[in-house]
Amino acid sequence: MASCFEHFLTMHRPMKFSGGVIHHLLLREVHHNKQSDDMRFMLGTHEVKFSMVKFCLITGLRFRVVPDTNRYVNMDNGLIHRYFGGRDEILPVELRDVLSRDEFQQAYDIVKLYLIYVLNWILKGLEERVKIPVWQLRLVDDLDAFDAFP
Repeated sequence: MASCFEHFLTMHRPMKFSGGVIHHLLLREVHHNKQSDDMRFMLGTHEVKFSMVKFCLITGLRFRVVPDTNRYVNMDNGLIHRYFGGRDEILPVELRDVLSRDEFQQAYDIVKLYLIYVLNWILKGLEERVKIPVWQLRLVDDLDAFDAFP
């Protein structure tokens, strides 16, 4: 007999994101003092755990200790120099301006800049007033290193 999870994996109906479902789930979060890396929710009378491993399986994202970001050196001709004049503080509006100009000096620059955009405003949900961490622009200059980053 197939488990509920196996049945879920075999469904072929397209699924849509529902902010309402996520909101109601988060309203039912149970805060706990246990040393664990999971989120817990009360669904009816059942406590449901959502572990980091399940998060990785569902999203495809990795988790582990974040490496020291000071090791990402400033490349002489990296994104920071090509599009932001080598400055250490870059605002979201500046990134959007560069992306909207649609003029890129190297072939993969648009991909690298959009990765920074997705990381900060989709995955991390940063606010517009928060500056882009410069180490991210240094990291994305090496797409292999960026892809391996947790």
